[in-house]
Amino acid sequence: MKNLKKKQDFPFELLSDEEEYACNLFDVLHLKRNYGKEYVEIIRSTFLIDDKGVLIREWREVKVKEHIEQVIKVITNL
Repeated sequence: MKNLKKKQDFPFELLSDEEEYACNLFDVLHLKRNYGKEYVEIIRSTFLIDDKGVLIREWREVKVKEHIEQVIKVITNL
């Protein structure tokens, strides 16, 4: 993760959720069935949280192509 942070020049820390604590907290793990097999999948989601830890907005089942414009619009109007 350090290499990705450095390569992308992110001004924030990247976290790993190996224990799935955040995934469960934000309810993004869902059971899927495909051809009789069951598996758990992470639903792509974005959460906008202010500096006090208050959830301002959430997007679930995000479609990457148009999502960035939606997020920028909300942030610009804060």
